[in-house]
Amino acid sequence: MKKLYALIAFIGIFSTTTFAQETDSTAIKVAAAEKAFTYQHGAIKIGNGIATVNVPAGFKYLDSVQALRVLTDIWGNPKTENMTLGFLLPEKQGILATGGYVFNIQYEAIGYVKDDDAKDVDYDEMIANMKKEAKEESVERQKQGYPVIDIVGWAAKPYYDEDKHVLHWAKEIKFGTDSVNTLNYNVRVLGRKGVLVLNAIATMNEIKPVEADMPKMLTSVTFTDGNKYTNFDSGIDKVAAWTIGGLVAGKVLAKVGFFALALKFWKLIGIGLVAAFTAVKKFFTGKKGEEPVAPAEEEKEPVAAFEELNAENKPEEDKKDEEEKPLA
Repeated sequence: MKKLYALIAFIGIFSTTTFAQETDSTAIKVAAAEKAFTYQHGAIKIGNGIATVNVPAGFKYLDSVQALRVLTDIWGNPKTENMTLGFLLPEKQGILATGGYVFNIQYEAIGYVKDDDAKDVDYDEMIANMKKEAKEESVERQKQGYPVIDIVGWAAKPYYDEDKHVLHWAKEIKFGTDSVNTLNYNVRVLGRKGVLVLNAIATMNEIKPVEADMPKMLTSVTFTDGNKYTNFDSGIDKVAAWTIGGLVAGKVLAKVGFFALALKFWKLIGIGLVAAFTAVKKFFTGKKGEEPVAPAEEEKEPVAAFEELNAENKPEEDKKDEEEKPLA
């Protein structure tokens, strides 16, 4: 019996050591792959000059071309119109990290949003209605094989700054049986012909750092001269059909793909290294018909690192099939 216990103990130590070594190896290669992303700092014009990203201290900006590929190729979201104008994320955080958060930037040309109703909206009644609607919609989602969506409540109650014309709020959302709830943090910057949108991609575990960084986010993206809220010309500009309450209720800017972003992000490693690293390889090598994001010459090693990781983590049956495949 003592020998059996000794054997079990040895196996446990061996397994733990092997897992630790594999984890360290993966971490090193992921860190190397992060270098292939090209980030920017300072003031950057976006959306054909309609707005400017003023990257806050301690943050970095990933341009729209790279951000689009992250959203679709790595996180697996379906490609949609006006999907992204880029990401803002903490300086020390990587895109492939299993913790942290990013803010996705968008622009919606819905017209000039009147803010007359800002002080009249009953947000308690609104969240109650949103919970009810989510439950009703979840019945159909279940029929289609998707997880149930429950709106837990406000993670941050809606607030509108009438001087800066900036609206922000956050909802806590539960997907299916997930143990960690999703944080749906939203910022809307009102402009002359539409709104700039910042959506946090995170879980409720990140709510404190997100809240701490919100003051920086609220002033990080601004409209350029001629496109600001105060530049509205009633004689020629279109007035949006949506009000402040409408924006918060999500009747206009709700996108199914973005509802699932946090889940795609935080479960990246959980879906299997092979699938994840295949997606990353696809990102770095580019796709036919699109201009690839070309890293600097000395930074091309990350692609090889992911190819190696892909091979290391491939199931044994796949390796066997490759070995037995006849030569052409």
